[in-house]
Amino acid sequence: MMGRVLAVLLLFAGGASAQDVLVLGEIHDNPVHHDRQAEEVARFAPEAIVFEMLTEDQAARVTPALRQDSAALANALDWDESGWPDFAMYHPIITAAPGAELFGAGLPRAAARAAMEDGAAAAFGAEAEEYGLASPLPDAQQAEREALQGAAHCDALPAEMLPAMVAVQRLRDAMLARAVVRAKARTGGPVAVITGNGHARRDWGMPAVLARVAPGLDVRVIGQTEDGKPLPGTFDTVLSAPPVTREDSCDAFR
Repeated sequence: MMGRVLAVLLLFAGGASAQDVLVLGEIHDNPVHHDRQAEEVARFAPEAIVFEMLTEDQAARVTPALRQDSAALANALDWDESGWPDFAMYHPIITAAPGAELFGAGLPRAAARAAMEDGAAAAFGAEAEEYGLASPLPDAQQAEREALQGAAHCDALPAEMLPAMVAVQRLRDAMLARAVVRAKARTGGPVAVITGNGHARRDWGMPAVLARVAPGLDVRVIGQTEDGKPLPGTFDTVLSAPPVTREDSCDAFR
């Protein structure tokens, strides 16, 4: 059980099947999670793949010639400047469905700043109300999200910054959902989505936004954890892998 692809089914056995959209969560720096994503994408054979890690501009740079060359594609995407883990972990996902069109749902830095200053709705644009960004969250959910953002940043952020951090997360969820809608419309689907577990969660992540704007889609969600630890939120299936040895991320805040 401690091999390269340790997968422990924690919830529903049939969770990986989907007719329209398969959402594949991850802990970003765990290579086993990416191996599993590549396997699921190959099995699902999507017509489109939406990546949280790519902006629309970056996705447009991907050509058939670049697609098979990991180093050249990483260079074309300016990956080393992106802040995401090693591109070698993500490239097999791209090649797992070589004919699938790639869609970027990443949040450009300027849009993130706009969301923090002016709110998610203003940064998202004309469809903000449709995607639920024009309305405040329920008080309990807002408080829970702020607490999670605080914990994610080692409780080092001023309390007054936390609502802005939640706004950015809501904007990211909406951008992922909009990319799925566009990908389905352009390719006919099915669509695979590569994103972090926080955006993959059914209860308030991207799938919840997608259910609001495209309620007829059949969506399945896989989350991924380490050492069988529970994931916040709800998923159709949760897979587990060995943990990655990593430095204490809170050192940067000390």
